[in-house]
Amino acid sequence: MVNRMPVVFIGHGSPENALVNNEFNANWKLFGKQIPKPKAILCISAHWETFNTKVNSKLKPELIYDFYGFQKELYQLKYPCNGSLELANEIKNLFKNKTINLDLHRGLDHGCWAVLIKMFPKGDIPILQLSLDTNISFKNHFEIGKQLTKLRDAGILIIGSGNIVHNLSLFNPDKSYKWAIDFDKYLKENLMKLNFENLINIERNINFNLAHPSNEHYLPLLYIIGASNNETPQFFNEKVISSLSMTCIIFSNTKLKFN
Repeated sequence: MVNRMPVVFIGHGSPENALVNNEFNANWKLFGKQIPKPKAILCISAHWETFNTKVNSKLKPELIYDFYGFQKELYQLKYPCNGSLELANEIKNLFKNKTINLDLHRGLDHGCWAVLIKMFPKGDIPILQLSLDTNISFKNHFEIGKQLTKLRDAGILIIGSGNIVHNLSLFNPDKSYKWAIDFDKYLKENLMKLNFENLINIERNINFNLAHPSNEHYLPLLYIIGASNNETPQFFNEKVISSLSMTCIIFSNTKLKFN
């Protein structure tokens, strides 16, 4: 059993992972089964970018189908979870030197619900999202993550949802890229050494612009390493498919088992 709630970065990939059963979401399910049931979940998704940081506080957050061109069954999926105004205010009050705004209307984007529908299929855990402030530095994103650390001791699961490598313009399932494999490896090596400075200053890496033509799928990782507490990371779903990495990372005081 885990004594302190872990923090986890999920490589979420395609929204179709919410509809099918595959090797990736099989391990998301295993993760959900091996940890204590969270009091609530705070998700930082690549798919909610704002000016200033926001936390959604809607009691019944609807699903946002923020994608196009997929089979109609994907747009019919439901996840009847609740939000929590109480927790939204608790998160807001964690920050003394930064304004966190409540969003009373925002639902859950697929970076959040497409993972949780497999990880916690009952939908009986309050879910909130924290947005990515497009005005701040990588260091600032990391510092916000550090402020979230104390939520772990309150039984709240913090999930970052993005991808370590995310360049869909070059994606070709029949083609592999050395730069993508090298970038995935570089991140994992620095995570194992807890060398967070290299991850905060990741733009210095020669492969970063190829791995991330835009930053949004990388930023959730900074929140997760910020909210970690010198724990040795554990990896699962370690697979780079063309220009997309599905690697997931857990910081926990207990080692979990995966396929």
